Amino acid sequence: MPIKKESLKREFTIEQKSGKVSLPDPDPNMTPDQVMQFYSATYPELVTASCHGPVYQGESMTYSFKTTVGTKG
Repeated sequence: MPIKKESLKREFTIEQKSGKVSLPDPDPNMTPDQVMQFYSATYPELVTASCHGPVYQGESMTYSFKTTVGTKG
């Protein structure tokens, strides 16, 4: 029986004051840091964010973009 290779779906999220926003994967060939840079034009807070993950959930893996601007500690 041949081995079937399947790719996990990548998902990206950013937390904002209004809640968690899901971002579609613009290009599976991009690294998570490149995806974060891609979305920084729309979400300027991503310029100073860091990428966390992936967290594996079923058939997908989720990366979270977290900012430190405006937090104390």
